[in-house]
Amino acid sequence: MAKKLINVMNTSFRDGFQSVYGARVKTADFLPSVEASVEAGFTHFEAGGGARYQSLYLYCQEDAFDMMDAFRETAGPAANLQTLARGVNVVGLDSQSSDIIDLHAKMFKKHGMTTIRNFDALNDVRNLSYSGRCITEAGLKHEVVITLMELPPGCSGAHTPEFYMQTLEAILDDGVPFDSICFKDASGTAVPSKVYESIKLARQRLGSDVHIRLHTHETAGVSVGAYKAALDAGADGIDLAMAPVSGGTSQPDFIVMWHSLRGTDYVLGNDTDEIDVDKVVEAEAVFKDAMKDYFVPPEATAVEPLIPYSPMPGGALTANTQMMRDAGTLDQFPAVIAAMSEVVRKGGFGSSVTPVSQFYFQQAYNNVVLGPWKRIAEGYGKMVLGYFGKTPVPADPEIVALAGEQLGLEPTTRNPRDINDEDPNKGIDAAKKMLTDKDLEVTDETIFIASALKDKGIAFLQGERPDGVRKVDPSAGAAASGGAAGSYSVEVGGRKYEVELDAEGGSGQGKATVNGKSVDYSIAESTGAGMAKAATGEGEVVNAELAGQVLRLAVSEGDSVSEGDVLLVLEALKMEIEVKAPCSGTVSAILVSGDQNVAVGDGLVEIAS
Repeated sequence: MAKKLINVMNTSFRDGFQSVYGARVKTADFLPSVEASVEAGFTHFEAGGGARYQSLYLYCQEDAFDMMDAFRETAGPAANLQTLARGVNVVGLDSQSSDIIDLHAKMFKKHGMTTIRNFDALNDVRNLSYSGRCITEAGLKHEVVITLMELPPGCSGAHTPEFYMQTLEAILDDGVPFDSICFKDASGTAVPSKVYESIKLARQRLGSDVHIRLHTHETAGVSVGAYKAALDAGADGIDLAMAPVSGGTSQPDFIVMWHSLRGTDYVLGNDTDEIDVDKVVEAEAVFKDAMKDYFVPPEATAVEPLIPYSPMPGGALTANTQMMRDAGTLDQFPAVIAAMSEVVRKGGFGSSVTPVSQFYFQQAYNNVVLGPWKRIAEGYGKMVLGYFGKTPVPADPEIVALAGEQLGLEPTTRNPRDINDEDPNKGIDAAKKMLTDKDLEVTDETIFIASALKDKGIAFLQGERPDGVRKVDPSAGAAASGGAAGSYSVEVGGRKYEVELDAEGGSGQGKATVNGKSVDYSIAESTGAGMAKAATGEGEVVNAELAGQVLRLAVSEGDSVSEGDVLLVLEALKMEIEVKAPCSGTVSAILVSGDQNVAVGDGLVEIAS
């Protein structure tokens, strides 16, 4: 019997980067690995989108469109370069209006992409309909998605084969154009038997000509079993990665999957050709060398048995732990993951994939730090209220009521795209205004950057490019005579940092590795300048309830404020948190500066009555 060729998409350079490095990888570092992968026989690559779009601006000091152009040049004109989009969210930090959704497809086509995989975490087909048409009309292939996950033990309602078939029927009834269909399990929790039944039903409904594939992660330890189940049910393709970004929170390794299929009727390849596993071994050696200086979080390489209770996607897990490292709150991660189970149970069972996975994590974080349900995270609250679409099952009524009260919003059943189109702060015209207000060039690319990333996109275009890439300096920590070299555990304001110093010849400066990130340091005698301002003692000090970074100040010293006025905005775990005045009075002292990291309990603003 002839063997069946299974189409493999190499996810190393998008989902692999996101799952292991929090998507923080510089283009020049990985392009040689793309070239080696092409030489190994890969022709189908995941090349961008998802968090790999915004991460380039926020952490890598790069333009994502430049990265896509370079990827295309390296992979060659015939390669199938695929990106990931989130329905009406596309690749932004918020959901978008119709004109930006259309612009997204046109820009990704312009910059060399072939296919866009398009998903909605709620499986609300309204969020796939218009975006799918834009993708097709732009001349791209559209891979429409049904999102999977396993519910925490003891839960029922949605996320069954029957529910997934209802979603498929809704896609077909809507007439969404698509070239292929993907069952996407970002948390890697869907059990193999359910994968088998779902894809078997889909194959029966769609016939033999429609390309069906499965995407999953190794986070829960069942990815190889899930892929084998999908193939036995009739799937045509699967997603695999290469070391050093395979396994753990990422996709299983190509070589591991090849080994698991030995003796079966399946072979792994692209187009019509089987991929030579020996050449993949060579490509992985090139890739490992290229990434040898990048910090690999230990949680990125592990299977986590508790993930089925709290389905955190691999692509979000390390992004969150990296942010918690930056804030010095990583010790809270186990408690937040544990708290996430209840958040999923009460949130309406949206699939745990961006942005819903982040909503779950943000709400669990609030519940741990501030107390259960004391503060509803904005994204989670809007989700249960219906502003991002219809959840698979109704959210808990008490949580819906809390969200409405705290956010000042009424529940809605309206189409999210209609709501976005009515928002004057969204769309091409709003983005143009942001650009012209800052005397920035107005192009299709800058319009999209401004719309997708708002203030952070504008900051990038103004040349403010923070470096958030985590590399480990091999020489860090080595002793240097007369300097400050050594390893230290430093606690500041309740936050712990593991610090290794490598001084340069007694100069008091050199390289430091702080929680795995290599940075420059210098030590000099303090003059007292630049230190945080002290409170006067004559007013009420407003303290930080959450650890985060000061995003922007809304008041100045001497301003009069009323109770409830916004004093400043903190950013924590991709949340913008407004800090409001607890009383009326005059701002007597601002105790922090822009971009400053603050810990729980740090003083922010003093208000004198």
